[in-house]
Amino acid sequence: MGPHMIYRDVINAAKLLSTTLIVWLFCGSTASADGWDPTSKSSNRDSIVNTRHNLTQSYLPNGFAGFMDYSRNNYGEVCVYCHTPHGASGQVDAPLWNRTINTEAYQLYGQALTSGQTPLQPGSSSLTCLSCHDGTIAIDSVINMPGSGGYLASQETSQSESFLDGWTNASGIQTIDHGVMWSSASGYFVGPYNCNRCHTEGNVWGIPDFAVFNIGEDLSNDHPIGVTLPSGSPDFKLSSTISANRFEFFDENGNTKADTNEIRFYFNGSDYRVECASCHDPHGVAPSAGAEMYPSFLRKSNVYSALCLTCHIK
Repeated sequence: MGPHMIYRDVINAAKLLSTTLIVWLFCGSTASADGWDPTSKSSNRDSIVNTRHNLTQSYLPNGFAGFMDYSRNNYGEVCVYCHTPHGASGQVDAPLWNRTINTEAYQLYGQALTSGQTPLQPGSSSLTCLSCHDGTIAIDSVINMPGSGGYLASQETSQSESFLDGWTNASGIQTIDHGVMWSSASGYFVGPYNCNRCHTEGNVWGIPDFAVFNIGEDLSNDHPIGVTLPSGSPDFKLSSTISANRFEFFDENGNTKADTNEIRFYFNGSDYRVECASCHDPHGVAPSAGAEMYPSFLRKSNVYSALCLTCHIK
């Protein structure tokens, strides 16, 4: 490593330290038990713009969003981190999908199911979520960046650091490491600049520990996906509606539409299966207009296990 490289890293570390101290002093150190940080300035209301899935972090005051520019490209648009009007992925059945997909096999749920089923590999409505939450793909790893000349077809299945390095952040901070949500290699001021470089357990700023949001590639201890809702079982309720051969869902208001607050199952070509998006909506769902959205992007409240009891009879 040449002297200029060392000098650059020292300067960047100094900038990072000064910014983190400002964020700590400004934001305080209180985090809520459900994972939402009340001092993050994310209101969790009205739209995805005001949630943690807004990866531009534009809801942060006084330019603090630039603090994240060390570990993610700030494309200046909210939707582009997942969707693109042109050059969308052909790998998954998801609307105009713009993110790199992990094509490796996942370790599936390992316990016997009461239905007697064997879980299958994640379908499209799980792979989209796992493209951030399995911790293998950078949160800014898109196929088609905003503007012209920022498209790379191979990004559908493989992350290219050189491609992502081609973006210049408006803040003037060049992304040092295109960070994943959580990596065991990352720690305070030692790099790489992954999200958990700051979002670690017991961090001094009181910001959420991102390890809890990192599902990983081992799904053996998570709710089974790639399984159907068993018919004729005394342990499960039956959904009531099939919508255009795409969803099977619990039509709780009787309008025959798969509303965002209704649990649904996704058609995989042969049957309807449980996927991550069966219970979670990445855009957020609120109980009423203007109200705070359900935590963890759930489709409905799980107070008194209401969400669980939509499907399970216990």
